[in-house]
Amino acid sequence: MAVDSYRAGDDEHRAEQPRPTGLLDVLSVAAVALDADGRIVFWTPQAEELFGYTSEEALGTPAGRLLTRPEHLQAAVGLFTEVLQTGRGWAGAFPVRHKDGTSRLTEFRTMRLLDDLGDTYALGIAADHTLLQRVETDLALCERLINQSPIGLALFDPDLRYLLVNPALERIDGIPAGDHIGRPLRETLPFFDVDTVESALRQVLTTGMPLLDQYHVGRPPPDPEHEHAWSLSFYRLEDPNGRVLGAAASVVDVTERHRAASEADRARRRLALIADASTRVGTTLEVERTAHELAEIATPVLADVVAVDVLDSALACRRMRRPDNGPELFRALALKASHPTVALRAADPPGDLAAYDGDRLVTLCVHTGRPVLVPHVGAADLPRIARDEKGGELLARAGVHSYLAVPLIAHGEVLGALDLKRTENPVPFDEDDVVLAGELASRAAVAIDNARWFQSVRNTALTLQRSLLPDHSPHHTGLELASRYQPAQATSEVGGDWYDVIPLEGDKTALVVGDVMGNGIDAAATMGRLRTATCAYADLDLDPGAVLQHLDKITCDLEHYIVTCLYAVFDPATRHCTVANAGHMPPALARPGQNPVLLDLPPAAPLGVGGVPFETTTVELRPGDVLVLYTDGLVETRQHAIDDRLNALLGFLDEPGRPLEETCDLLLYGLRHPDDHDDVALLVARAL
Repeated sequence: MAVDSYRAGDDEHRAEQPRPTGLLDVLSVAAVALDADGRIVFWTPQAEELFGYTSEEALGTPAGRLLTRPEHLQAAVGLFTEVLQTGRGWAGAFPVRHKDGTSRLTEFRTMRLLDDLGDTYALGIAADHTLLQRVETDLALCERLINQSPIGLALFDPDLRYLLVNPALERIDGIPAGDHIGRPLRETLPFFDVDTVESALRQVLTTGMPLLDQYHVGRPPPDPEHEHAWSLSFYRLEDPNGRVLGAAASVVDVTERHRAASEADRARRRLALIADASTRVGTTLEVERTAHELAEIATPVLADVVAVDVLDSALACRRMRRPDNGPELFRALALKASHPTVALRAADPPGDLAAYDGDRLVTLCVHTGRPVLVPHVGAADLPRIARDEKGGELLARAGVHSYLAVPLIAHGEVLGALDLKRTENPVPFDEDDVVLAGELASRAAVAIDNARWFQSVRNTALTLQRSLLPDHSPHHTGLELASRYQPAQATSEVGGDWYDVIPLEGDKTALVVGDVMGNGIDAAATMGRLRTATCAYADLDLDPGAVLQHLDKITCDLEHYIVTCLYAVFDPATRHCTVANAGHMPPALARPGQNPVLLDLPPAAPLGVGGVPFETTTVELRPGDVLVLYTDGLVETRQHAIDDRLNALLGFLDEPGRPLEETCDLLLYGLRHPDDHDDVALLVARAL
């Protein structure tokens, strides 16, 4: 049974011939042995395939008669005899007659054999010459392609150990080709993401699906200072029988393409940053806000720590000739970091004044009006960057490795400096960063310059405005008074709103509220002229309508100005309050136990129209009554109807007994938004 089983298995084995698995099988190398008489005594299946004769036809037959044409017989016998007699092998190509009658050039390797009896034999190893030449050519081409290819090539076994590396890959990773062999993949890769590469190769080994053009970035040992990029492709290697031999990887250096793409992306981001700065920097006419916007937009795209410092002399709008090497007084306006860092403690907090010596880099920046760039900050640079020794220690702890300061220049005047430091970003500042920072600083400097001059003019107008408002005595017969003046916010200029309390003969008191249409110093000056004229006409003890008539004539002489005004006179003896209105908001009257109302006054045009009569209306003010005079900035908004706002005003007057100072605050904070664009003058009087 065992014999039968073996034969059955043997038949099955012969029925299913194995596929070629090696180079010898690919070449179909045949073996033929001849005895001393030249008869064939050994004939392999490959010989049958190569020469066409079966073993039954070949064995025992003289080789010369079977395999050689008559014209080649003598040469064949000579070679055979020489091998047997000398023992020297012979190698070369010889024409062999195939069974089909054709001659085929065959590559031979011949040698003499001896058996244990001393008999000699000739062994010939043969392969088709044309096929062998093709394989040799293919191998030579493969070797040249591998060794001369500019693309890095590597072969790995199934355990991802190197089997072969070409010179191009040797140049990429800086490791000699011989040192790769047998080493694991991860010991040589210069990529940051070596785990990803190894995982990809294992996936290729498992699935057989190639992965092409995998993008990887790293710093190779031959050039550790610069980032390189490679395109990697992986595919599985199999023998002709489908057995997995390992994997191959090709590595193409795409550093130039990577750098070009990076530069293009960097340029796009810079353009986007500049475009963003155009909309985000200088949104208000406030110096501090503009500086904060500049610091916000520069962090972290441009720097990790950003400070905006302005010369104190520039902030005060004092044009001074700056010394070439002396100290400078800076006011810190903005400070921003992209992450928590001790570098913030080395900088001056916003609002602080700090003196920097002439040898400091920020001082050098404003003195020369040119950027100061320190790409690689060393220990010797920190004392020139920081204000003092402690600041230098903090910057060192923060890891400041690159520094850039650019001047803030507007209309040829250096206003201050944009101070930039890098700690987390490993890339040092370069000339492109200098250009970008200079563009941002230039745009911000114009906005800061506009804001500082606006604030200077606004402060002047506000000072003038406040100087023209009355400093009235709290004691007026029969009246308790409270007043407020609230200027517009910094985004708008000071207007021409005013109020006045004028004592008259007979213990009477004139109450005035007016609004010059316009803003700035001119409006404030016009308001001062009208207030002076109002006081002069009030001393004449004229009817309120007559006073407005005279003021109208004066206003007509003031070019391009329109003024609204409410003029009232209270007589404590009669408790009568006579009122005349020139296009102004109606006053509110709150009486104890009654709902507050707006006084119904005859309509009239503003002052400055000319030729319009002004009527006088008499209102009785009983003890406890509260009269509220105000300008339109208290109630007018761009989002609400004026009737709704006037009703809201009356709603705040529901308690006439409330202290007048509290009433003023309640009206201002209840009706006025912090960002309202108009001035407010408010005068509240209670009859005693």
